[in-house]
Amino acid sequence: MRKVLSFLLLFVFILPTFGAGCGTSTAEKEANVPVALKAWCVFEDSAAFNGTMAAYQKIHKNVSFDFRVLRYDEYEDELLQAFARGEGPDIFSVPSTWIGEYKDLIIPLPATLTIPYSETTGTIKKETVTVLREEKAITEQELKNNFVDVVYNDVVRDYQSSPNSEFQKRIFAIPLYVDTLALYSNTELLNTANIAEPPKTWQEFQDQVKILTKVDANGKVVQSAAAIGTGSNIERASDLLSVLMLQGGATMEKNNSSAAFAEEPEKRTPGIDAVRFYTDFANPVKDVYTWTKEMPESFEAFANEETAFFFGYSYHQPLFNAQAPKLEYRITPLPQIENGKVVNFANYWVWLVSKATPNSKWAWDFLQFAARKENVQTYLDTSNRPTALRSLINIQNEDPEVSVFVSQLLTAESWYHGKDANVVEEAFISLIDNALTTDSLSKIIKEAQNKVNQTY
Repeated sequence: MRKVLSFLLLFVFILPTFGAGCGTSTAEKEANVPVALKAWCVFEDSAAFNGTMAAYQKIHKNVSFDFRVLRYDEYEDELLQAFARGEGPDIFSVPSTWIGEYKDLIIPLPATLTIPYSETTGTIKKETVTVLREEKAITEQELKNNFVDVVYNDVVRDYQSSPNSEFQKRIFAIPLYVDTLALYSNTELLNTANIAEPPKTWQEFQDQVKILTKVDANGKVVQSAAAIGTGSNIERASDLLSVLMLQGGATMEKNNSSAAFAEEPEKRTPGIDAVRFYTDFANPVKDVYTWTKEMPESFEAFANEETAFFFGYSYHQPLFNAQAPKLEYRITPLPQIENGKVVNFANYWVWLVSKATPNSKWAWDFLQFAARKENVQTYLDTSNRPTALRSLINIQNEDPEVSVFVSQLLTAESWYHGKDANVVEEAFISLIDNALTTDSLSKIIKEAQNKVNQTY
């Protein structure tokens, strides 16, 4: 009897070990299931992601990537059609102002992610085992601490898990970079006009525009000083007008749920003042007149040395270098209101995870992995983009390719949180063009605000 009891005790002790050693654990099964992550984006070089994807695959050998770069003019239609067919990407990139448009098609970052990892155990006899590791995802506070301020304001949105549940703040997207609007200056045109330094303030900008502009006897601009003043032929005109409003103290939104740039706080008119300042450069009766709607597109005008100043982002730099390799230019910070609050403008794309993907935890795990300091550096070095992480600002401040854009990150803002950013751009372009033909700025700015409010 004693021998039987001893045998039974030994059997009970060995059984779990036997089962774990000879069977296949849940972690092993999951680690061996192939996961193909389909990623779609625009304006990217897939080579910039190769290092990050390879590093992730070293840790998770079951994961592969199908990385596709589409043309901008086809991107949104392709996305929506693919999602309608149930063939959309697992992860995809959109401008930060488009998050609201895609909110019904994406899933926020969960609080935790359970992912299989291979670990080496033992001291004398080492053994590789696969375990399921539950890890906390990045929190809202960590996002706020680690990324520049504009990121938190854009990617953290209200989320309702079910119709009867309370709204919660959740992270809906992660960026790998943040770009800022800066001033491009034609070196030769400034030198010829005996202007030693590009303007730092808007008053200096106006003064230099007067010096640089050349008008013939018929009032025609034969040498433009700056690409500013109109809507349809100015690249990112809505961004430039937005930052002028912000610098002047306009409240662009109320609680991220309605536009407010037409309001007049404390008997001030910051929105109207910004529109008037902007359009004066295309008004023939103003002494800063320098641009017309008949001019070529602003990018082309600067590339062909038909204007001295162009407002653009870091992504314009390689475009100018390719199209006009002999063009000599400088990039300096965006002018500010003298003695005013420093405000810059952010324009960047973020990565989202599709609600329809069966691989959402893998998708979010990869995006978090890609956005870490040690991993995103490779992407930034290859793409020459400004960082979204605070910890890399000092490093990139030493990089002449991006230092100007990086220097503006901590004061960069954006504002739109509605569901159709294209309507906002159209409303701002119409506002600018209409302002050139009417004296009723108060009326047309309110009309623009009403158009924007219809998209919330």
